[in-house]
Amino acid sequence: MSDRYLKFVNTPLGKTAAQSLGLPAPVPLKRWKRADQPFIEGDVLIGAANGSKAISTIGKVLNASAAKLFHASAMDTLNDSSKSGNKAEALPLNADIDRKFSALVFDATGMKDTTDLKAVYDFFHPTIRKLADNSRVLVIGQDPGTCRQPAKAAAHQALEGFVRSVGKEVGKKGSTANLLWMAPGSEQQLESSIRFFLSPRSAYVSGQVTRISKGATAHATNPVAPLAGKVALVTGASRGIGASIAETLSRDGATVIGLDIPPAMEDLQNVMAPIKGKAMACDITDEKAPKQIADFVKEHFEGIDLVIHNAGITRDKTLGNMPEHFWDMTIAVNLTAEELIDEELIHQELLRENGRIVCISSISGIAGNFGQTNYSTAKCGVIGYVEAMAKQVKNGVTINAIAPGFIETQMTAAMPITIREAGRRMNSLSQGGLPVDVAEAIAWYCNPASNGVNGNVVRVCGQSLIGK
Repeated sequence: MSDRYLKFVNTPLGKTAAQSLGLPAPVPLKRWKRADQPFIEGDVLIGAANGSKAISTIGKVLNASAAKLFHASAMDTLNDSSKSGNKAEALPLNADIDRKFSALVFDATGMKDTTDLKAVYDFFHPTIRKLADNSRVLVIGQDPGTCRQPAKAAAHQALEGFVRSVGKEVGKKGSTANLLWMAPGSEQQLESSIRFFLSPRSAYVSGQVTRISKGATAHATNPVAPLAGKVALVTGASRGIGASIAETLSRDGATVIGLDIPPAMEDLQNVMAPIKGKAMACDITDEKAPKQIADFVKEHFEGIDLVIHNAGITRDKTLGNMPEHFWDMTIAVNLTAEELIDEELIHQELLRENGRIVCISSISGIAGNFGQTNYSTAKCGVIGYVEAMAKQVKNGVTINAIAPGFIETQMTAAMPITIREAGRRMNSLSQGGLPVDVAEAIAWYCNPASNGVNGNVVRVCGQSLIGK
């Protein structure tokens, strides 16, 4: 279902009406359009606190972009900004700025204590109002868990509050703000995440924190087809988010095995045929399902690289009115099946080196929802599973989760209009996301260069007001 309100408020009459009535006026989001599209264009301003560790890496990544680069100058707290490379032109922040920026990128890794937070203010205060529509704010700090001194940990933890607040300020422009927390020495793992968070691929991701670890050596990839030669399993692939995941991974070069229940086979075939994928009929709650999946992989391929646990169901009732089979089925589909499938693929050594496992959680699993104790329990369990498994996976394998918010699907289109409109508007971008927004985040996780992204739960929710 299309968002008629979004279309209306972006007409001259709609803009006037929204302004006079004090209603939200969401800006249409720009999303990824073509394979050879630059990840960032326009004017980009780079800044760095003194002593920063990632500034040269940031410079190298952005130097390879189509953007016109500037670095902050004329501020004593930002002297290291000039280390972003020769391509970046100095821009005094103590003078009038007559540009609109498509991105503000700040390296805060040099902060040693809370007094160094002044550098954050010095960079963003004169520039935040110079953001264009659909722009990006990206801050890079040190993971507070790796800071030995409490004052340093406090400074870097503070960046989370800063970024979440900025996301709510710039969301009215269709813009986003996100934070990367890197472990010491993980600079070489930053590139895929910088590219994702600065690009239209992250249009519906805002106010999020991603931890970057050292990981295995990041692999060079073809930006147009980073998943070339990879085999992906996508469960629940017959429609909606699952279909979009399959199409997006195929676009990026992967061969896709689409899996869904037998009654959905016609829809699944319609998704798989254009992308030359393979369709598999399977009820993932069947005790034989993990072995059936493993046998299917062995029959058609030598192994598998990407496992995307997208299949999910809701069976809503308040707890006192919930039948036992509503509880059992929701836990089985949304949580237990994922564990058993992974266990079988790993046991049979079918998950290849540098493989990726991606699970779908939900903001319901983070914040809880009325009438969804079963669903919220399962989706919160997914988070615990991912965080625990991230410490156990080997051979360069990573596991992460996506927690979608309000996404425009057949399921949300069937909601009562008041609930549907609340879901759309109760986020910083004042609109619902699209299935492709979830798919793009999964493609970032799956990128061979994302080796340092492990054990994360990133919300694709437009910075929903529900949850954290």
